[in-house]
Amino acid sequence: MYIRYFTLSLVVSSLVSADLSNYWQSFSSQIDPRNITIPSIPQTTSNDPVTECTYYNTDPALVLINNSEWPNIWETATSNNIQKSEEFTSLYNSINWTGAPNIPVRKLTANGGLDFSGYSSESDPDCWWSSSLCTQSKLTDLNEDIVQCPEPETYGLTYDDGPNCSQNAFYNYLEEQQLKATMFYIGSNVIGWPYGALRGVKDGHHVAGHTWSHQYTTSLSNEEVLAELYYTQKAIKLATGLTPRYWRPPYGDVDDRVRWIASQLGLTAVMWNLDTNDWEAGFSATIEEVQNIYDEIEAMGSNGTFSSSGNIVLSHEINNTTMTLAIDNLPKIVSAYKQVLDVATCYNISQPYFEDFEWTRTLNNSITPAGNSSLPTTNSSSTSDTASESVTATAVNGFETTKTTTNSANESITSGAYRFVSNSIFEISVFTAALLYL
Repeated sequence: MYIRYFTLSLVVSSLVSADLSNYWQSFSSQIDPRNITIPSIPQTTSNDPVTECTYYNTDPALVLINNSEWPNIWETATSNNIQKSEEFTSLYNSINWTGAPNIPVRKLTANGGLDFSGYSSESDPDCWWSSSLCTQSKLTDLNEDIVQCPEPETYGLTYDDGPNCSQNAFYNYLEEQQLKATMFYIGSNVIGWPYGALRGVKDGHHVAGHTWSHQYTTSLSNEEVLAELYYTQKAIKLATGLTPRYWRPPYGDVDDRVRWIASQLGLTAVMWNLDTNDWEAGFSATIEEVQNIYDEIEAMGSNGTFSSSGNIVLSHEINNTTMTLAIDNLPKIVSAYKQVLDVATCYNISQPYFEDFEWTRTLNNSITPAGNSSLPTTNSSSTSDTASESVTATAVNGFETTKTTTNSANESITSGAYRFVSNSIFEISVFTAALLYL
């Protein structure tokens, strides 16, 4: 069974390697995102962090991991000689690097921070977020970074650095409260705790990438940036059956060189306009200091700060402290804001993944989780109270990417559930390749 799986992966890769826009079709996954069952083992059912974080071997019928196909966990994604593999070499060579912007790799200081010496944040020629908070690329044909939910009084709920091995109580709470977030998963964590990523999709969260090893991406070479993004995409696909169109750079560190490389994989960056600083709690800040920031953000929901647009808030599932802070504050956030939504929903993104897995959860509405196989045949409609933004598809670098245009009148929004439409040509190709091998 293992040999068949591996050989099939190679056959499919050869079919799509000539067209970079199809790179995601070379990824292997045994997960049907429409019909997910999480294995019932102590790590997925317990709320005891020690039990949850005990390493487990995955069911090979669900997630089959061949270590030779992956970078080393928590090392730069070119580790394990992965950059010399036929798979990565083919990917790298399929990119026309003459089109890459001539932007230098950033240097780090002795203490590991970014070195800004010699760079002008005022002229900001490279749209370097870490220096200037720039989110609109200076290059043409690149999507603007997503920074805030356009709908007024909307709280954009996002969590970085998952899947966390001790996430059960946190995810249980979100499920009980029917709250959906955008989860930015680190590739190394997905490979380490794949059932955690699987639960993210099963619970109806919007899953996106957060690189393989969580480094300052502008300090990495072109090859390293590509590998960090690519293997995170591959890991999420393996564990969930879905390949994201969106990512968040660690520390927000992105410039036009990194954006350009991400665009070669059809990825658009999601940033934020409010930061809880929750990751500092218990380290460089007290829990009380972080709680004060939460209190300020909660007050903004009712004091008119977001009367004309919403926010996207940076928070983390990095440890039990940050997840406890989230559980403690979410009731107040829900009370203060008109709606609390994941980014795909607040931005009206109908296709947050490359697969034909339509996201039809909408403003002020509910969603049928991916694990619910009873899909509706008809959709109802609701109307937004204010002018909103709709998503249109635009071809960039061979990808159909999402961009937004503002409506001048109230927008009718379709509500419903996930819908999955199979790619019959691709499935036939895979089936044929399997038969040839057998």
